[in-house]
Amino acid sequence: MHRKPDGSWDKTKLPSRHVTEGPSRAPHRSYYYAMGLGSREIAQPFVGVASCWNEAAPCNTALMRQAHAVSAGVKAAGGTPREFCTITVTDGIAMGHEGMKSSLVSRDVIADSVELTMRGHSYDALVGIAGCDKSLPGMMMAMLRLNVPSVFLYGGSILPGRWANRDVTVVDVFEGVGMHSAGKMTLEDLCDLEQHACPSDGACGGQFTANTMACVSEAIGLALPLSASLPAPYESRDAYAVASGEAVMRLIETQLRPRDIVTRKSFENAAVVVAATGGSTNGGLHLPAMAHECGIEFTLRDFAEIAARTPYIADLKPGGRYVAKDMGEAGGMPMLLKTLLEGGYIHGDCMTVTGKTIAENVKDVVWRSDQDVIRPVSNPLSPTGGVVGLWGSLAPDGAIVKVAGMQTHRSHRGPARVFDGEEACFAAVEAGDYKDGDVLVIRYEGARGGPGMREMLSTTAALSGQGRGDKVALVTDGRFSGGTRGLCVGHIGPEAQMGGPIALVKDGDIIAIDADAGTIDLEVDPIELENRLRHWKPRKTNYGSGALWKYAQIVGPAHEGAVTHPGAAGESHVYADI
Repeated sequence: MHRKPDGSWDKTKLPSRHVTEGPSRAPHRSYYYAMGLGSREIAQPFVGVASCWNEAAPCNTALMRQAHAVSAGVKAAGGTPREFCTITVTDGIAMGHEGMKSSLVSRDVIADSVELTMRGHSYDALVGIAGCDKSLPGMMMAMLRLNVPSVFLYGGSILPGRWANRDVTVVDVFEGVGMHSAGKMTLEDLCDLEQHACPSDGACGGQFTANTMACVSEAIGLALPLSASLPAPYESRDAYAVASGEAVMRLIETQLRPRDIVTRKSFENAAVVVAATGGSTNGGLHLPAMAHECGIEFTLRDFAEIAARTPYIADLKPGGRYVAKDMGEAGGMPMLLKTLLEGGYIHGDCMTVTGKTIAENVKDVVWRSDQDVIRPVSNPLSPTGGVVGLWGSLAPDGAIVKVAGMQTHRSHRGPARVFDGEEACFAAVEAGDYKDGDVLVIRYEGARGGPGMREMLSTTAALSGQGRGDKVALVTDGRFSGGTRGLCVGHIGPEAQMGGPIALVKDGDIIAIDADAGTIDLEVDPIELENRLRHWKPRKTNYGSGALWKYAQIVGPAHEGAVTHPGAAGESHVYADI
């Protein structure tokens, strides 16, 4: 314990001693006095309060308010908060053009920038607040990397939009683009829809990547129970922010750290929750990356094996009927975790930031029969999870597909229609220049070959909007948004830029996909593929300098999380122990 009986703190083992203790640190302390701190505040633990606040998108605009509330909680519990911001790239605005190449790269930049800020100023603990697809895993990666006492707080989802007497989300607008191109929606209606789809602060409302990773934050033990549930505009969220600030101070006293909380079993719980909620395929990318930070091997195959034995029980968009706000009102993650725990699908003995196990946290949660967002495990939407891993001759390192809500068209066999990059495919789809039965192949969109592993929501949503999402399949070495519907296979590995089989596909080659069998095969003679490989060369991208060039030099394969450094395996020390 670091708090003394008189209420002061023993900092002999806390990182901030390097910037606050002893005569040699007088210059350092002078900076803190300049910011209005007093000697007692300088003597207290320093808590980094990191938020991804910016005005890029509504996902982030409520984060500063919540950061201030976290700071109030830290102060009330005897700590000294130090707020700072990091970047976000917001997929909804980056989607469908060159900007999307920045998205996955931003995950690692967020983790790196939080690490550098914490290291540079010797902060003792971290509360991280995030609201966008890549900022959630990026912030949790930083926590696991630094291993200082940490609490994660989701910034909250957007309220559902209301249009034509029904709830809508931004995905309805993306699909509206396809409907308009197919003559099924007028331009006037599309423009009216866009003005009503996103009515407030907050991240996209369906079980897309942000809400999927918010559920993970509670399942993995890094966030307070129910903290992911309330929409961003609700000022009642601020109580969870205050509580998160108070919780991190308790973690400093007990020195309960992220790697004490997050174990192999925790990642299994997280994968169960992604599958049970019909969550984003990006869970299969981010969980391996988070595990890599703390030396736990958890690959796409591990993720897929868990999903295959997990019932799909949360009826959430895009495959289902409800949005995040509805799930929160139905009991949120505690209700889901209690249901899965009683069904024997998760490990109840995993520790959390409350200082209690998941089983202890949900002990008093009572099943509510007045809601139908979360189904009992005895009556699932489907007996296996909402995401499926695929392996075969087209994807020796694996691939992933979201099947939540897909009752039919879970297998497909047809001729390839090959596109080098999403733009060419989107143009063909928008023009209706494809045939039912085709397998649309978008390649050179991998982490290295893109670079940046773009998501393809503009193309998949256009297909759905045209009413032909169940008539074709789409495969890519890039990614799909959590908002994607239809037989859309992502993360094909090895990627095209690395000479994977997807680089060798030609128009007319037959590709067979079976989500139930977990297979994806290119029906071309191996000798022919060897011959094609001899004539193949990596593609030269337009990114010969800058952040995207740098990323392409170091990023690893998707099935291992597309990571950019050696992780815990390369550590000789952990920041928390400096």
